[in-house]
Formats: sequence, structure tokens, C-alpha cells
Amino acid sequence: MDGADTPAPVLILLGPPGAGKGTQARMLEEAFGLVQLSTGDLLRAAVAAGTEAGRQAKAVMEAGDLVSDEIVIAILRDRLADPDCAGGVILDGFPRTTVQAQALDALLAETGQAINAAISLDVDDAAMVTRISGRFTCGNCGEGYHDTFKAPAKPDVCDKCGGTEMKRRADDNAETVASRLEAYHAQTAPLIDYYARTGALKRVDAMGAITDIAAELGSIVRQATA
Repeated sequence: MDGADTPAPVLILLGPPGAGKGTQARMLEEAFGLVQLSTGDLLRAAVAAGTEAGRQAKAVMEAGDLVSDEIVIAILRDRLADPDCAGGVILDGFPRTTVQAQALDALLAETGQAINAAISLDVDDAAMVTRISGRFTCGNCGEGYHDTFKAPAKPDVCDKCGGTEMKRRADDNAETVASRLEAYHAQTAPLIDYYARTGALKRVDAMGAITDIAAELGSIVRQATA
């Protein structure tokens, strides 16, 4: 990863909501000096910066429409040119379709880059419903809890700050989670097939301990960027 003539590595994290992509991406950032790029953050930053693509995205969003793949690719092109991305990036939330994957390949080819690894965090749907639908946080300090896996020592009292106001996300219920998982699989199955054909796909069991998952991801990244 240090060679001046070696293209900066590009990794993709695939996985449904709650699979731990954000947590694992942050750990990979720290371990390998990579930069996590999520579509939502990219759009917000481009709009705030007032770039050409950002202005286009703002107009589309204000009209209540979905930002086109072309605009997202333009924003990503601008972001990849920033100095902090020279050490490599982790894409989270993009691509979502094979059309986007093909556009991303074309973008990376402009600078001699390619996808080093598309890592799928594989989960058990039934277990994910239980994992996500039981989540809640302290409304005061943000400490996270779970009905089954991490209940506070005293019911409705935060272990960390003593706060008594607990919050649950409206969409963290079993029905919504099951629907989101179904939509994810329908949308992402073709993408997994796409990266399997290119040889970039790696699969990780994301139902284990966070540290075990991180160790497996680290091994994949080291091999993919060697």
C-alpha cells in the first residue's frame, strides 16, 4: 500500500442494515489508514461545499427526486481526488446495483484503479430481526442497549450516566426490519453475483464477535492490498 506507483486500494463493504458495516469500516480506517465513504455523507458534503455536482444534487433533492447515478459518480470522482483518499477508501452504501457497479469500474479505470475486494457481511435474517428490533439508546448520553444482549443493570436507567429517558428508533421493529432485509437481498443479490464473476467478492460471517469479524476483515484487506 505504500508504493508510489501502486494505485490506492478501493474496498466495498456490502451488508444489510445492522450488519455492522459502520463499526467495521471505522476499525478498518484506524488499522489501515483508509477513508470510509458513504453515499449519504458524500451527498451532504458536496451540497454543503457547493460543488457543481453538489448543486445538481441539491436541486434534485429539493424537488423530492432521487439523485441520479451520474451525479453520485461525479461527486465520488471529486471526492476520490482529495489528498486524504490517496491511501485508499472503503465504500459503504455504493454501489447498490450492477449498473452503479459498472459505472464505478469505469470511474476507477480512469486512474488505473480497480476494486480490490467487495466484502459481503453475511447475516442470519431471523437473528438480525432480533438484534435490531431490540435496540434502544440512552436519550441523555447515547449509550446503546439491547433488550436481550445488553440490558441496563437497572431497568430504564443508563449504566453510564444514570439517565432515565430511553429511546427507540421508530423503524427498529420486527416488521420493518424484516422488510428492509428482504429489500436488501433482492437489491444486492445481483451485485454479489457481479463481484463473484469479477473475482473481487469475499464473504465474512458477520454474526460472530466484533473482534473476530474485524480480524477476518483485516486478513482480507491485507491480502487484497498486498
